[in-house]
Amino acid sequence: MTTNADLLEIPQSEQTVFNGLLIHVNHMQVTLPNGQSAMREIVSHNGGAAIVPVDADENLYMVRQHRIAVDEMTLEIPAGKLEYRGADFRDAAIRELEEETGLRAEHVELLTSAFPTPGYCNEILGIYLATGLSQHEDHPDADEFLHVEKLPLKEAVARVMTGEFRDAKTIIGILMAWYHLHGYETPSGK
Repeated sequence: MTTNADLLEIPQSEQTVFNGLLIHVNHMQVTLPNGQSAMREIVSHNGGAAIVPVDADENLYMVRQHRIAVDEMTLEIPAGKLEYRGADFRDAAIRELEEETGLRAEHVELLTSAFPTPGYCNEILGIYLATGLSQHEDHPDADEFLHVEKLPLKEAVARVMTGEFRDAKTIIGILMAWYHLHGYETPSGK
């Protein structure tokens, strides 16, 4: 049995190079498994939560918004950042669901947690499934502009598989929600 000790990088020192509102960037000197030294640039992020709202007719509710970092209009599952590191992922997912869509859920369950970009960032996303939906009033953040769109979950899976959706949390959430609700059955029934 291997212990993976031959892969371990050992931190030696760390220096903060940027403290922002959303992220912090550190330079970390590490000793590599071969004894050499290397610098790693680490982005620290409080984490986030995402939620896959699926109604009784298996329609999925998503939000369309402009993502300036990639300069694209994206269609995503509702999501948002944690207010502080260690905040409850489930509470954040429920908050984002109502803020962005006006939906409330009778049932919210964890699908998975994921590292979106572990090569340089310590962000963790909690991804949830929401069912038993009821409509209420949305109340997005003051700097948040989005449209809610509804589409069949089956169609969303197909759009993941054609590469139309490129947002990682959305891809993970849609596929895991489908698997949770249908097991290995594909949307085409094959």
